[in-house]
Order: sequence, then C-alpha cells, then structure tokens
Amino acid sequence: MKQQPLIELSGVSKNYPLANNSSDRLAALWDLLLGRPIRRTRTVLQGIDMRVLPGCSVGIIGENGAGKSTLLKLVTGVLQASRGKVSTRGRIGALLELGAGFHPDYTGRENISLNATLVGLTQAEILAKTPEIIAFADIGEYIDEPIKHYSSGMVVRLGFAIIAATTPELLITDEVLAVGDESFQKKCVKWLQNFVTNGGTLLIVSHSMYHVQKLCQQAIWLKDGAIQKSGDVFEVTQAYLAYHERKTAAVTVTDRAAANGARFRIDSLSINGSDTAQSSNPMGTDLHIKGVVYSPDERTPVVVIGVVRADGTPVYGTSSEIDGARLGRVDSHHYAFELVLECIPILPGGYSVRSHAMDPEGVRLFDTLSLDFLVSGESRELGFCRLPHHWVDAPTGHLPDAADH
Repeated sequence: MKQQPLIELSGVSKNYPLANNSSDRLAALWDLLLGRPIRRTRTVLQGIDMRVLPGCSVGIIGENGAGKSTLLKLVTGVLQASRGKVSTRGRIGALLELGAGFHPDYTGRENISLNATLVGLTQAEILAKTPEIIAFADIGEYIDEPIKHYSSGMVVRLGFAIIAATTPELLITDEVLAVGDESFQKKCVKWLQNFVTNGGTLLIVSHSMYHVQKLCQQAIWLKDGAIQKSGDVFEVTQAYLAYHERKTAAVTVTDRAAANGARFRIDSLSINGSDTAQSSNPMGTDLHIKGVVYSPDERTPVVVIGVVRADGTPVYGTSSEIDGARLGRVDSHHYAFELVLECIPILPGGYSVRSHAMDPEGVRLFDTLSLDFLVSGESRELGFCRLPHHWVDAPTGHLPDAADH
C-alpha cells in the first residue's frame, strides 16, 4: 500500500505587505479596505513543492532570511500561504518560537495541562504524563511559577519536555534548541535520535550541519525563498557548505581577460573528464586533472597544480618541475598535462583545482585557471582530509597514564 505523505506542499508561496514606512502601511490598509489584493508586497517563499513521507527525517537549511521559519509556520498552520496548497496529516508536535503556545500568566504545571489538551491528550493521559514531563524539563521549583518569570532556556526545556511526552507522529522544530544549555541539548538530541530510529517523522530547521547530518535522511536548501537543492542529506549539506565557504572566501586569482595576453597561459582544464564547475567526485576515488598550456616560444612551460578548499585554504600542491614530469607536445605552442591524485583522502565538501602556467625555469608565474569541484560521501569527520587511524581498546578498570602506549 502506497504511503500517504504527512506533509505535502504544492506551489506554495508567501508574500508579506511592505511596511518599511507609513506610506507602505497606508497603501496596504487601503487595499484591504477596498477588498483587493495588496499590491506592494515582499516575497518570502516562492513555488515550494515538497513531500515528507512517514518515517522520513528532513532538515531545512539556508542562510538567515531564506524563508526557513516561514516554511515551518506554513506547515504548522501558524501562517496561511499566499498561493499554493499545504496539506498535513497525523498528530503534529511543533516547537517553534520561544513561548509559542504558552500562556505567560499560567504556571509551568498549568501550561503542561493546556498544551497537552491542545494536542489531543485526555485528562487521564495528562495526569499520567505530567511527572514524566516535569522530570524531563528539570526546572525544579519553577514548575509552579508563571511562565513570564522563566528564562529562554527554561521555556525551551518545558516546551520540549511536553513534546517528548506526547509522542507526535510528526515533529516540527526550529533552531530554538540552540537556546538550551549543553547538557539539555545532548538530552534533546538523544531523544530525537530515538524518535527517528523508532519511525518518527522529523522536520527540523538548523544551522548546524553536524546535527542535520546526524538526525536527517533528506535535506532542503532554501535560498532567497526558493528551493536551491533537495535530496540526500549529505549531498545537499555539502553543496550548501561549499557555497557558504566560497561566498565568504577572499581569494584573488588572475583575471582571464588579462591572461589572454600572457606569455605562458593555461588554455584548458578538466577534472575527471569534466570542464564544468561543481562536478561531483566520490571520496576515495582517483582525481584525473588534465589540461593544455600555451607556450609562445616552443619551450616547455612548468605547470603547477594545487587543490584548495572552497574558502581558499591550501590542501596540496605540486608541479611538473618538482616531480620531473614531462608534458606532451601537442604542437609547436601547446603542451598537454595530466596529473592523477590517487584515492583522494579529502573529506566531503567544496574544493577547487588551480592550475598555474610558469616559465620553463619555474621562476615566474604567468597565468592561473581554476575549476571548482565537489567531493561527495557520507562522512561527519572534521577538517579537510582523512588521516589513517584506529582506536585502541583500553583495558577495563584501568586509568591510563603518560607511560601507557
């Protein structure tokens, strides 16, 4: 039997009235009074299509202002779409903005009863689960204080404790977990892992790619209110990280227009047969770098090849002169080169190959040509390369000292 999605969005867009100044607000009010669509609006989301099946965990990622929180509010019904259709099924638990769903003048205990009632629990179920909720929140005597006296971390503790006890079919949560202290974050992440492992469906917004990769199977990257990329969590998060690194990088390379007049220059460059930026290469496979270099005087130039991370951090570099490599003569002015980086141990992410044309003496650099590429793979290791390693099992009940190896 075909599974019905718990979340389905079709052509969903969301616009907000412009309210930058009094004239904008007056124009919006006038449109409302006349019963016509507001003409001056700002588009926050546009043309969103997505489906989340039962048992699937999906991370929503993107820069601030990309529309992530607005998307969650549309799914939970806090906001209505300007265009398109939003459908949800099953019992939904949502932890969005701090304090959402809590009455500030009610105590924590009273808000437990209120929230549990709203998600459909009976009074008997509420009475049975209240001790569990209080223990999970772990806010001590504040449970009988009004919510308005709580810190932001205490609000998150209580909100998440209620969700954990009510066990929704679909859990939707924003970045609010980042407000809690480290021990509570660990408790929440462990609960989320168990929730997903036991077949729960998760839709989460987070700026932590580590947690998105840890908790989610799929990811959606929002950029300027539209879906930039969606699919496997590792592919999407790696593409997003590569974009982010390139955006913040301050790397200067030779301008190609000026390079056309260079004495020695790189005329072509390809990676594994592709000369298109962002080609994807699995981690641990060979990287074939090919190209053609121009020489004005029939002398064989020196070619330098370097690999850099998307933010400009050098990873590795070598040259035809260092390795004693011979370039292939194509004609009197062109020489072909090929470098194979074997079983690349580079961790998944965005990188660039930079090829440099130097004079035959290897003294002066005349030209640079770069080509971006992605390394794909399911890895949450840190850094930019994998070092050979293994863990050693320590003897049980033995505290190692400096002399132990």
